[in-house]
Amino acid sequence: MSLLQDSWFDGGNTVMKKAGMLYTIADLDALQEGERAELIEGKLYMMSAPSATHQDMVGFIYSELRRFFKEGKGKCKAFVAPFAVFLNETDTYVEPDIIVICDEERYDEKGCHGAPDLVIEVVSPGSARMDYAVKLFKYRSFGVREYWIVDPDKKRIQVYDFEHDNMEEYTFVDKVPVKIYEDSLEIDFTML
Repeated sequence: MSLLQDSWFDGGNTVMKKAGMLYTIADLDALQEGERAELIEGKLYMMSAPSATHQDMVGFIYSELRRFFKEGKGKCKAFVAPFAVFLNETDTYVEPDIIVICDEERYDEKGCHGAPDLVIEVVSPGSARMDYAVKLFKYRSFGVREYWIVDPDKKRIQVYDFEHDNMEEYTFVDKVPVKIYEDSLEIDFTML
């Protein structure tokens, strides 16, 4: 029997409710095989399969980050979804498209425990509200240093540098600097 008792739509995402109670991270293990969800403050947000455009964009950005780190230019490590991020150990769990972690003690085989240094979300039609509003607030409040929202439809990248309380906007004709690397790393979106 499924844990899912009631559901509603919130900006294209199916939000699940458990008989008047909040979900916990322990409830994620009870999902059926193949079901993926994120948990934000006890609400379960079901995830749908990404589009080809989404995956192409994720692959491009991840390969650029991985190349940089493999060349020994940075001590951080990049991970691509699905990779668990436990923002706290009770009721907030997400699977960002790409994360970068600079402290190897912050991750293990189960995932990242606490805030990654960099989070990149690629917007899908069903994820826009989550990426632009809900996750933006959560990532900032949990201590993510930098957050990118990459929107393939708008051909726009919003970079939130939370450490310096700054936001910059780029397009797909720009080279976008990774702020946590103080401009020694940039993703060249003209290469798409």
